[in-house]
Amino acid sequence: MSRLRTTLRSEAFALTALAAAAALLTACSSDSNKATGSGAGSVTQKVTMAGVVVASGYTAGSTTDPNLSGGYYQGAVVCIDANNNGKCDSGETQATTDSKGAFSISADSAGALIADIGSAATNTATGAKVATRNVLRAAADQVTEQGGAIVISALSSEVVRQMEANGSTYAAEKANLATRLGATADKVLADVNGVADATVKAAMLADMNALANRFEYAITKLDRGDLYPDALANPGGDPELASLAGVSAATNKATETRKPITFQQAQQAAFAIEGIPRYDEIFIVMLENKGTNKILNSPYAPKINAYMKEGNQFTSYYATGNPSEPNYTALGGADDFGITDDSQWNCDATGANAPKDLPLPDNTQPGLANSPFAATCTQAAGVNHNITAPNLFNALTAKGMTWRTYNESMNPGQDLRTDSIADSAVVAGDNVYQPGTVGGNTAVLGDATLKLPLPAGLYKTKHHPGMAYQNVRSAPEFAYSNRTMGGGQWDGQLLKTSKYTVPAGYNLDQFSTDLAAGKVGNLNFVIPDQCDDMHGITVNGTAGDGTTKVASDCAGSAIITRGDNYVDWVIKKIRASKDWTNPQKRVAIVVMFDEGSATSGFNSCCGWNPDKSSTNTTPLKRNADGSWSRDTTVANYGKGNRGHGESIFFMLTNQAGAPKGVADSDAYSHFSLVRTLQDMFQLADPKVDASYMNRSKYTERFIAQNILNLPEYAGSADTHFDAVRPMNHAFVIPAGYTQKQSTDIDPSIPAQVGADASQANLWALKK
Repeated sequence: MSRLRTTLRSEAFALTALAAAAALLTACSSDSNKATGSGAGSVTQKVTMAGVVVASGYTAGSTTDPNLSGGYYQGAVVCIDANNNGKCDSGETQATTDSKGAFSISADSAGALIADIGSAATNTATGAKVATRNVLRAAADQVTEQGGAIVISALSSEVVRQMEANGSTYAAEKANLATRLGATADKVLADVNGVADATVKAAMLADMNALANRFEYAITKLDRGDLYPDALANPGGDPELASLAGVSAATNKATETRKPITFQQAQQAAFAIEGIPRYDEIFIVMLENKGTNKILNSPYAPKINAYMKEGNQFTSYYATGNPSEPNYTALGGADDFGITDDSQWNCDATGANAPKDLPLPDNTQPGLANSPFAATCTQAAGVNHNITAPNLFNALTAKGMTWRTYNESMNPGQDLRTDSIADSAVVAGDNVYQPGTVGGNTAVLGDATLKLPLPAGLYKTKHHPGMAYQNVRSAPEFAYSNRTMGGGQWDGQLLKTSKYTVPAGYNLDQFSTDLAAGKVGNLNFVIPDQCDDMHGITVNGTAGDGTTKVASDCAGSAIITRGDNYVDWVIKKIRASKDWTNPQKRVAIVVMFDEGSATSGFNSCCGWNPDKSSTNTTPLKRNADGSWSRDTTVANYGKGNRGHGESIFFMLTNQAGAPKGVADSDAYSHFSLVRTLQDMFQLADPKVDASYMNRSKYTERFIAQNILNLPEYAGSADTHFDAVRPMNHAFVIPAGYTQKQSTDIDPSIPAQVGADASQANLWALKK
């Protein structure tokens, strides 16, 4: 930010001087900064800076994309922040915006401006008072460029932040922002309320909304005096552990050297919470039931292994349990809530837990005569499967952001809350597994006349990260945000099914349509069907002679090859999309497995149940006074959260300068991923444990501070291993420390001793 060369006068003095100057120098230009006359009578001409402070507003309740609108900040204070402290101090020349967000201030020379938006201000986009102070900025070059029509907004503030982050120029960052939003450089910092192009306006409003949330959080960090950086982003470990008892000595190595955060640091930190940078879009490709030892270096998965080497790998990643459903539920909200089976989402859901999204999608409903959904379901375990708890989907929506689940092979027109069904009239050849690939049976399966009938259960609700959550299924955007994905071998025939009424114009591949249009979500779960996700499903058909019975490659060893090919198809499609190829959009692809292939029954890691107890384990709830206590209301909670071995987890990014080919061997989990996503999309605050959902709050510090309420951790020999951390590689494994891992799953992979060769943050946008 440019600094004034002369000392600023008080506002009253400046206004008096301006009036005198106007009376004496009516012929002078308003942008002159030269002294006129000579001797004692000379007067310095003031510069007038006028414009508006522009706001965006989010209104909840949309059944489609978030309802975002433009407006202004009324009652915001605009000034030149001479001391760079993120406030309009009393001695700084300033003006207060009117009902149209307009301001006009005069100073000795033009300079960078800030808008100090306090609780006295109103956002006219929503009509609501500002709840939390925010500060937006405009660069000095922008002030000069826009003259008397300066627009201060979250977009102008982002240009300044990027200039500081990258050591670049106003012109370069304005051009980058224009590229990012699909706008022209001369319009990208204009008043969004006057933008005529609907597509550009929507892009500007979406970015303004997300950016305003970030800058508001930055000021929260500044005003409360946070230390920099966040504790779990501190190289070497969490310095806040030093004063706590019950923390593993081997991991309690960091000392406190952090200082109070500055205004500029706060704005940067808000875009890298706990070291996790802001991404615009992330695609999480879900695969099934294969541990690390089944995939790593497998000749059946050459494409996945090539992508792993190209991208970045998390080599000690743990599932929550077995089978699938508890893992998907944990991926949606960082807990399995005691679920240990794949049963329907209405199982044991009675009383206060009973489903609210009625009618249930059973076969009594119009058009669902073939629905396999059972209206009642009772399991011996007695665990409620219908969860009302914080989750990623609701959290994103509440911030005005978007989510999608893309599901392959849903029956056209069916209720997405029920599994897909069989239809013997819908047949197809095997269009993925081709002659010459490994796995056997290539001659028969390569026969173009092979007939495979559509099996039941290609699409399974147990493989949906949001399905168990009542508050997700009841969300206005639920139907809109659940979408189809192509690539399945029955796609060409699926619309011919007579089991459901196929809607006119039904799109079997909304995934491809959305990628082409740039209409994907901020968070996208990409979920192949059970023939393409390596899970496996029995599909028996006939060969070309019409009599020879043939099993498809949707089972057995060949299914790894099917999954390998499908992942390749998905990654190539994402990489060809307009957002991936836009260098100013930050996009990542994760390929992961819901669980490994453990058979020993207990492989605890990362915020779970280290003493294998079914009785001690209970979730914690925050009380009104801020304290924490055990929540005993979740029946049979201790049955879940047992861990399940190590599995493949790698990520690719479209950022050309990002680290590539790096491995992080620290222990992470589904809960770690949920915490990482909360940081990535600014859904939580590291200083407020309760802002992290469910078990994603179980850091070493949280465990140590609440050890009396967490008896299952009292005997833990390694609180670092048993704790949740963001996946940022900030912790440095001590030189003599042996990394704990499930060696019974893959004894060929020895436990690591000491730190990784590279300590790079695998999510970093640049090296």
